[in-house]
Order: sequence, then structure tokens, then C-alpha cells
Amino acid sequence: MLSDLLRDELRLDDGLIYLNHAAISPWPARTVAAVRGLAEQLGRTGSKAYADWVATERRLREHLAALIGAASPQDIALAKSTSEALSFVAEGLDWRPGDNVVGIAQEFPSNRIVWQALAARGVAYHQLDLDQSADPEAELLARCDARTRLCAVSWVQYARGLRLDLARLGQGLRERGVLFCIDGIQGLGALPFNLAEVPADFIAADGHKWMLGPEGLALFWVRPALRQELRLTQYGWHMVEHSGDFDRKDWQPAASARRFEAGSPNMLGIHALEASLSLLLEVGMEAVGAAITERSARLVELIDHHGLELLSPRAPERRAGIVTFRVPGVDNQALYRTLMQHDVMCASRGGGLRFSPHAYTPPEHLEQAMARTLAAAT
Repeated sequence: MLSDLLRDELRLDDGLIYLNHAAISPWPARTVAAVRGLAEQLGRTGSKAYADWVATERRLREHLAALIGAASPQDIALAKSTSEALSFVAEGLDWRPGDNVVGIAQEFPSNRIVWQALAARGVAYHQLDLDQSADPEAELLARCDARTRLCAVSWVQYARGLRLDLARLGQGLRERGVLFCIDGIQGLGALPFNLAEVPADFIAADGHKWMLGPEGLALFWVRPALRQELRLTQYGWHMVEHSGDFDRKDWQPAASARRFEAGSPNMLGIHALEASLSLLLEVGMEAVGAAITERSARLVELIDHHGLELLSPRAPERRAGIVTFRVPGVDNQALYRTLMQHDVMCASRGGGLRFSPHAYTPPEHLEQAMARTLAAAT
């Protein structure tokens, strides 16, 4: 069963209630074993098994391609972070003064700063305020004009968890000739995703949240037809077509997405993320998504039952794994600190408490977390 497999792999300390997967996730047992095994191997034999490491890297690309429905593992680039991947787009497109980017005011800084930094090149950043929006997809499209080159949004907003209808938004952007860049960090690993249903041009997502992986390794996907249109900003031995021919004097960027990977791969991170994704794909993203959806819905029920203020969207289709709420009449920042001191791992975001359970989270932990929240608030 899903719960048995995941609970066997996620071996958290007794008494710890972990509702912070929208920040940094714990690692499955197989991920811990993969990193420990690589470290021990390095300590004993150095790089003797490098060919095996390359095979692990190949499997990771295959897992990531399967996670998003990419046509080929060669379409997957391994970046250091979501910020770096988004920067590939921001610094790679051929901007002209007067161009603009459309986005959301409440975005995490990684998906704001890269576009705001384009102001020095005469590119404006137009932001939709979600607090004033009843139909964010329609209003994002309405902000696109003849000089809009790109719409850059998160699939799921980090603070209050609003989930966008990517298929609807992407179709409207495609009809307008506007490129579509998705920050998928709060959705990939939590819900199923398929490029066959979403007309995206760029996808970026680090692996340390819902993918149950390490910090420092991210997915970067570019629609293959656009790949060579992005100006490269980093160069090195690993991004060339003949990366193993070190004596070769002539060179050209790799035709695959590896063209965005300048230097030596993060083998520790690769082993970790490959192991974590193998677990999620073994369980199946449909099952993972259904379990997370059930836990989010249960949190909403508990919030309503206790008369608390829900800050996340109420409609199920607008939520993923993030549920943010406020306890009225209480200093919620102080409440957050108290919860953390009492082993309820959560976050202070969006003006309230952010709970983000994963598919393996025991349902009773939701009730226990809410009970500790109410006790700390009195």
C-alpha cells in the first residue's frame, strides 16, 4: 500500500510532526542510503566507479522526464537551483527595450528578482496582485500586450498555496504568442503533471521540497524548439557536444539540454534526487497527488471546525499541498515559534501558519498539530 511504502521510507523521529514540505523535506531511507553509499565508495576507491555514477545521472534524467512528461531525458538539464534555471531564461532571451514580462506580485523572490533585474535593459515587469484578483488566469492574460514576451508564474504559490490552471493559462498565452515560464517547485512531486496537457516553454524546479530530495539540484526544461534560442551565459567542459574529448580544440554547445550545464555534475545531489524520485514514481504520482489532496482537505475541515481563518483557497482545484491559516486574535508569528519548539515543523508565510503535509504524513498528525496549535494559542 502507498502509506506502508512511504512510511517505511520516511523514518522521522518519534514525536516529530512534519508539515513543512513546502520548505525542505526529509529524505527517504533509500536516499540516505544512496548518499551514504556514494560517500563510502569515494572514501574507499575514489572515482573507480565513475561509470556507475554516470548511469545514476542517466536514470535521474529519465525520472525527471517521466515526472513532467518530457519527450526525452535529453530534454532535461540539471541546474543548481530554481533561481539559476529561471536566470537561464531571464538572461538568455533576446530582450529589446520596451519588452515586458507579466507575473504575480506575491511570488517567491526567485521568480520576481530575475525579471525585475531586467529593468536595466529596458524590460518592464508587470505584476498581478492576487489579493485583488478573482480570476488570475484571465487577469494575467489581460495584462499581456503587444510587447509582452513572457509570462512567468509559479504553478503553486509558496505562501498561501494558490494553484493556477496551467493548461488554461498556457493555451491563452500560446494564442497570444507569449512565452510561458513555470516555476514548478511547489507542485512537482506533489501533483501529477504532463506536458501533453500544459503548453509550457520553460519549467524550473528544485528537488528539495515535494520531490523529497536535496538542496542544490534542480530540473530545467526548455521546449526543444526554443533550446538554441536561449543565449548561453555559462561555459565549460561539460556543456559542449564532445564533452569527453578534452584534447579537441574546436567545440560547440551540446544539442541536448546539457548545453546549460557548464561544469562538473553534482554527483552527491544526483544520487540523492534519483533515489527520492524512484520512490515517488514507484508509488505513482496519481496516488501521491490523491493522498496529498486528502490531507489538504482534512486540514481545511479542521480549520473550519475550530473557527480559524483559512488563508489558502477554499476550492479544492485551487489547492495543492499548502494550507495556510490564521488564528484570530493571536500573534501568529509567536505561535509559529512555539509550534516549532514543540516539534510541529511548519512555516510562517502569507500572514499566517503554513502547513504542508506530504502523501506519507499520518492523518492523525494533522489532528495532533491542530491540537497543539490551539493549546499554544490559549
